[in-house]
Amino acid sequence: QVQLVESGGGLVQVGESLKLSCAASGRTISTYEMAWFRQTPGKEREFLASIHWSGSSTQYRDSVKGRFTITRDNAKNTVYLQMNTLKPEDTAVYVCAAGPVYGHYTNWGQGTQVTVSS
Repeated sequence: QVQLVESGGGLVQVGESLKLSCAASGRTISTYEMAWFRQTPGKEREFLASIHWSGSSTQYRDSVKGRFTITRDNAKNTVYLQMNTLKPEDTAVYVCAAGPVYGHYTNWGQGTQVTVSS
């Protein structure tokens, strides 16, 4: 079983950047598809980005393409989400997930709050 802990969230101004980290423990994530989601009250959890276990391919939600970048460091058992040009609508709890294949995630973190103030 993989345990995931997110960090790096906080309060930023419009247009600023944040880099989130998702540190895994319990087992290596080197064979897992990894992804980032976000959740806001009253809305469904929203897929943001995913990365193949090899790092060779990524997928993004249209609304974050060009602003967000997902990367991974399997040696550090960590996945990252670089978020640039943040907007108020990016305010949410950001959650990391791991799974055997794209679209099927079996392990979830608790999330880290990101607040973008105008």
